[in-house]
Amino acid sequence: MNKSKRPFTKSKRSFRRRLPPIQSGDRIDYRNMSLISRFISEQRKILSRRVNRVTLKQQRLITIAIKQARILSLLPFLNNQKQFER
Repeated sequence: MNKSKRPFTKSKRSFRRRLPPIQSGDRIDYRNMSLISRFISEQRKILSRRVNRVTLKQQRLITIAIKQARILSLLPFLNNQKQFER
C-alpha cells in the first residue's frame, strides 16, 4: 500500500482571527458603561473569562468596575423582568 497518497486530506481553511473585546485605548472604568455592559449576561451576571476572551488582569478590572457601577446604581444587581409567566 502506498502511504503517501491519502484519499481524505484535511482542507486548509483560513481562520479569521477574532478581534479582542478590549482595545488598547479603552479604559476599564465604572463610568464606561458601553464597555462594561458587554461583559454582563441578560440575567445581569458577570460573564466568565473564557466567554469574554480577556486576560486575567482585564477580567479583574472588569469585575471591579461592574461592582463599583452596581454600588453607585449605574447598573442593576438583578434583572427585574419576569421570565417565567404562567
